[in-house]
Amino acid sequence: MSIAKKTALVYCENQFGLMDGKTAAGLVRHSETYNIVGVIDSFLAGEDAGEKLDNKKNNIPIFANLQSALDLLPDIPHCYIYGKAPLDATLSIAERALILEAMSKGMDIINCLHEFFSEDPEFIEVANQWGVKIRDIRKPPQLKDLHVFTGQIAKVTVPVIAILGIDCACGKMTTAVELNNALNNLGIKSVLIATGQTAIMQGAKYGVSIDALTSQFVIGEIENAFVRAFEMESPDIILVEGQSVVSHPAFMSSVGILKGCMPDGVILQHAPSRKFRCDFPLLPMPNIVSEILLIRAISQSQVIAIALSHENMTETEIQKTIKGYEDRLLLPTTDVLTYGCSKLTRALGNLFPTLNRRYKGNSQIRPLLTTG
Repeated sequence: MSIAKKTALVYCENQFGLMDGKTAAGLVRHSETYNIVGVIDSFLAGEDAGEKLDNKKNNIPIFANLQSALDLLPDIPHCYIYGKAPLDATLSIAERALILEAMSKGMDIINCLHEFFSEDPEFIEVANQWGVKIRDIRKPPQLKDLHVFTGQIAKVTVPVIAILGIDCACGKMTTAVELNNALNNLGIKSVLIATGQTAIMQGAKYGVSIDALTSQFVIGEIENAFVRAFEMESPDIILVEGQSVVSHPAFMSSVGILKGCMPDGVILQHAPSRKFRCDFPLLPMPNIVSEILLIRAISQSQVIAIALSHENMTETEIQKTIKGYEDRLLLPTTDVLTYGCSKLTRALGNLFPTLNRRYKGNSQIRPLLTTG
């Protein structure tokens, strides 16, 4: 029996549809945990969240502030989600006031920052006063529950695919979620391992927000998530969402992912229109070929496909870029939000014949998994 989703209002002031609003965007597009009933961003008040993100109306309204949301919604939502992921990751005075106000209305607080609300004396006092809960998504497990690398990843005998990126906030999680859904809709049992706060809030059963872990445990926690998913779910394939980018000097997450899961293939997410790394205007974007070679050097894993972020690109530019990459790199290339995942499922079917053989008799599945 399915469990009813909790309703949730997502705070994303001045960032919805932008890089630091990726958590809010991910939840608006997909969540198995929460029913998103609105977004708070005064700069976009009155717009539809789906139209803002993907030019497709989804009837999730954007509100100017918390009070206007509560005035217009039929019921007070169960949860108030802090849906921004800024680099500084600290609350402003105004944001603190909104969280306190949400608690006074009886709303549980879901926090994706590194600043833990459940350890804030004022938040603890007010939460107790109103009988609400605080959930810090990035709060790591206790030391006794953490894992180091053991080599048990060798037990995982199904294909392991990592969706890595060429920059932060370029669509890795979106492609991972879309591909996971597409495979399961085809009848191929796919499990997605979460490595960041958004996928955890979306409902991923396995994984942890690895950027909150002590480096000693990052690789082991990734390995443990894969082994647990393999043993508990008996999947046909396991996907993992990437974090940051292998070549980025500020972050190490992707290297830990490559080491922890030892993928059989990598889908590389790219944002062709970007000139500089997000939040780092002095650092130019890396060359896609150099990133492919770096991934191969670190992990011996092959990049098997390219997925694009269409930000600041016209449809003509998207199509031209896809053709250019396929001609030059000889890799299937697509934009999953525009064209779906069929190229990616075909690539997987071609590389891993067991996926085809398993469904040999299913005429609806085979055309999407074979080249014929």
